[in-house]
Amino acid sequence: MYRDRSKGTDGRTGVSKSELGTLRDSFDRKRINDALDKHLEKSSLSAPKGGNVKDKDPSSFPSTSAGRNTSIGDSWDAREPRNNAFEKTKYPDDEEDSETDTEESDVSGSDGEDTSWISWFCSLRGNEFICEVDDEYIQDSFNLSGLSSQVPYYDHALDLILDVESPNDDILTEEQNELVESAAEMLYGLIHVRYILTSKGLSAMLEKYKNTDFGRCPRVYCSGQPCLPVGQSDIPRTSTVKIYCPKCEDVYYPRSKYQDIDGAFFGTTFPHLFLMTYPYIKPAKPIQSYVPKIYGFKIHKSAR
Repeated sequence: MYRDRSKGTDGRTGVSKSELGTLRDSFDRKRINDALDKHLEKSSLSAPKGGNVKDKDPSSFPSTSAGRNTSIGDSWDAREPRNNAFEKTKYPDDEEDSETDTEESDVSGSDGEDTSWISWFCSLRGNEFICEVDDEYIQDSFNLSGLSSQVPYYDHALDLILDVESPNDDILTEEQNELVESAAEMLYGLIHVRYILTSKGLSAMLEKYKNTDFGRCPRVYCSGQPCLPVGQSDIPRTSTVKIYCPKCEDVYYPRSKYQDIDGAFFGTTFPHLFLMTYPYIKPAKPIQSYVPKIYGFKIHKSAR
């Protein structure tokens, strides 16, 4: 099941590697997620308790797969307006990142024959925030408690994640295969948010933090402080991932290529538990702050 990612044909759909890449273009990806959203709408089990998530337009939720649709990104922009000036902010390593974007995109789709689905998924451009979850953790049913009611085609999606060949795959239609693929992404994200709160998961995220994989704080007086991913909600399909700066203790939008990741894949707990687990990493709060002036004179608070 998606075991061969560089040669031959796909294990379930029977398409070649190049055709599979075409399938993941923006049009097909939107169609896959639209179909999954319609399926979730029909399922009473998928409706979250509390909140007004069901009132949101399902078509506005993006996928974490490669080949993202620009119209999907626009729908997120409409839900969470941003300052245009902020979007153009240059980070310290923007130049290096832009030079490697094309290379990363090429590498992510050229894995060897024995690449697991998890490794392949985490290597996709835009999924750098996500770490690889141990197979042993996923195979323990206790760790997956309650997820079967949140994800359609749960068994098929789990088999896909674990690279398990299932005889029932042959009876699925093309549309159902697409739903399974999208459901696997959601299921992995819901497993991921639990895994990164374990000792192994925290350790894996620590390595990413040390490599500044999550980006740096855009605030000038934080001096390029490395950030941590955080979700504004623990409910899936509510908001995209943000980055939390442990120095100024505020949240910011990550770079555009990371703004399609569901914030629930990281949750509201992770960065704070991470800093409690590794207290030596937490930096001192910034002493300096911006002071507004006119002709070199500070503006009195009463005049602001």
